[in-house]
Amino acid sequence: MATYRIDRINKEFLRLISEMLRTRIKNDDAAKAVLTKVTVSRDLSHSKVYYTVIKEEEREPVQNALDAAAAPLRAMLGKELKLRTIPELHFIYDDSESRARAMDELLDRVAALDMRQAAERKTQQ
Repeated sequence: MATYRIDRINKEFLRLISEMLRTRIKNDDAAKAVLTKVTVSRDLSHSKVYYTVIKEEEREPVQNALDAAAAPLRAMLGKELKLRTIPELHFIYDDSESRARAMDELLDRVAALDMRQAAERKTQQ
Protein backbone atom coordinates (compact mmCIF):
# COMPACT_ATOMS: atom_id res chain seq x y z
CA MET A 1 0.00 0.00 0.00
CA ALA A 2 1.46 3.31 -1.06
CA THR A 3 1.60 6.06 1.50
CA TYR A 4 0.26 9.54 1.02
CA ARG A 5 3.80 10.83 0.50
CA ILE A 6 4.55 8.27 -2.22
CA ASP A 7 1.24 9.10 -3.94
CA ARG A 8 2.18 12.79 -3.99
CA ILE A 9 5.64 11.95 -5.36
CA ASN A 10 4.08 9.76 -8.07
CA LYS A 11 1.78 12.57 -9.18
CA GLU A 12 4.55 15.15 -9.13
CA PHE A 13 6.89 12.88 -11.11
CA LEU A 14 4.17 12.31 -13.71
CA ARG A 15 3.59 16.04 -14.07
CA LEU A 16 7.27 16.98 -14.21
CA ILE A 17 8.39 14.20 -16.55
CA SER A 18 5.53 14.96 -18.95
CA GLU A 19 6.46 18.62 -18.97
CA MET A 20 10.17 17.90 -19.41
CA LEU A 21 9.55 15.54 -22.33
CA ARG A 22 7.52 18.22 -24.08
CA THR A 23 9.76 21.21 -23.41
CA ARG A 24 13.31 20.28 -22.39
CA ILE A 25 14.13 17.02 -24.16
CA LYS A 26 14.96 17.75 -27.78
CA ASN A 27 14.12 14.28 -29.10
CA ASP A 28 10.92 14.21 -31.17
CA ASP A 29 10.40 10.49 -30.57
CA ALA A 30 10.45 10.98 -26.79
CA ALA A 31 7.83 13.72 -27.11
CA LYS A 32 5.45 11.23 -28.78
CA ALA A 33 5.08 9.30 -25.53
CA VAL A 34 1.86 9.77 -23.59
CA LEU A 35 2.61 9.12 -19.94
CA THR A 36 -0.12 7.27 -18.09
CA LYS A 37 1.24 6.46 -14.64
CA VAL A 38 4.32 6.65 -12.43
CA THR A 39 5.03 4.31 -9.53
CA VAL A 40 7.95 5.03 -7.23
CA SER A 41 9.32 2.40 -4.87
CA ARG A 42 9.02 3.06 -1.16
CA ASP A 43 12.77 3.59 -0.78
CA LEU A 44 12.82 5.96 -3.79
CA SER A 45 15.46 3.87 -5.55
CA HIS A 46 13.41 2.97 -8.66
CA SER A 47 10.43 4.33 -10.50
CA LYS A 48 8.38 2.82 -13.28
CA VAL A 49 7.06 5.32 -15.79
CA TYR A 50 4.23 3.84 -17.85
CA TYR A 51 3.56 5.29 -21.28
CA THR A 52 1.59 4.62 -24.42
CA VAL A 53 1.83 5.90 -27.98
CA ILE A 54 -0.81 7.02 -30.46
CA LYS A 55 0.53 4.91 -33.35
CA GLU A 56 1.59 1.36 -32.49
CA GLU A 57 4.44 1.37 -35.04
CA GLU A 58 6.16 4.19 -33.11
CA ARG A 59 6.49 2.08 -29.98
CA GLU A 60 10.10 0.91 -30.42
CA PRO A 61 11.63 4.27 -31.46
CA VAL A 62 9.81 5.96 -28.58
CA GLN A 63 11.07 3.32 -26.13
CA ASN A 64 14.65 3.85 -27.34
CA ALA A 65 14.30 7.63 -27.07
CA LEU A 66 12.87 7.39 -23.55
CA ASP A 67 15.63 5.04 -22.43
CA ALA A 68 18.20 7.48 -23.80
CA ALA A 69 16.50 10.39 -22.04
CA ALA A 70 16.26 8.65 -18.65
CA ALA A 71 19.58 9.94 -17.26
CA PRO A 72 19.07 13.59 -18.32
CA LEU A 73 15.51 13.47 -16.98
CA ARG A 74 16.75 12.13 -13.66
CA ALA A 75 19.29 14.96 -13.44
CA MET A 76 16.60 17.54 -14.21
CA LEU A 77 14.30 16.02 -11.60
CA GLY A 78 17.13 16.27 -9.08
CA LYS A 79 17.35 20.00 -9.70
CA GLU A 80 13.56 20.48 -9.54
CA LEU A 81 12.69 18.41 -6.48
CA LYS A 82 13.92 18.57 -2.94
CA LEU A 83 14.40 14.85 -2.40
CA ARG A 84 17.43 13.16 -0.93
CA THR A 85 17.54 10.58 -3.73
CA ILE A 86 16.03 10.70 -7.18
CA PRO A 87 14.97 7.24 -8.36
CA GLU A 88 16.21 5.54 -11.51
CA LEU A 89 13.63 5.90 -14.28
CA HIS A 90 12.42 2.74 -16.01
CA PHE A 91 10.06 3.34 -18.94
CA ILE A 92 7.48 0.60 -19.48
CA TYR A 93 4.97 0.39 -22.30
CA ASP A 94 1.40 0.44 -20.95
CA ASP A 95 -0.69 -1.98 -22.99
CA SER A 96 -3.80 -1.69 -20.82
CA GLU A 97 -5.60 0.33 -23.51
CA SER A 98 -5.11 -2.35 -26.15
CA ARG A 99 -6.16 -5.06 -23.69
CA ALA A 100 -9.29 -3.05 -22.82
CA ARG A 101 -10.07 -2.65 -26.53
CA ALA A 102 -9.73 -6.42 -27.04
CA MET A 103 -12.00 -7.06 -24.05
CA ASP A 104 -14.62 -4.69 -25.49
CA GLU A 105 -14.53 -6.57 -28.80
CA LEU A 106 -15.06 -9.87 -26.98
CA LEU A 107 -17.98 -8.44 -25.02
CA ASP A 108 -19.53 -7.08 -28.24
CA ARG A 109 -19.25 -10.52 -29.85
CA VAL A 110 -20.86 -12.19 -26.83
CA ALA A 111 -23.69 -9.63 -26.83
CA ALA A 112 -24.33 -10.16 -30.56
CA LEU A 113 -24.32 -13.95 -30.11
CA ASP A 114 -26.71 -13.65 -27.19
CA MET A 115 -29.09 -11.49 -29.22
CA ARG A 116 -29.04 -14.00 -32.09
CA GLN A 117 -29.77 -16.88 -29.74
CA ALA A 118 -32.61 -14.96 -28.10
CA ALA A 119 -34.10 -14.20 -31.53
CA GLU A 120 -33.85 -17.87 -32.52
CA ARG A 121 -35.63 -18.93 -29.31
CA LYS A 122 -38.46 -16.51 -30.04
CA THR A 123 -38.91 -17.84 -33.58
CA GLN A 124 -38.97 -21.44 -32.33
CA GLN A 125 -41.82 -20.74 -29.88
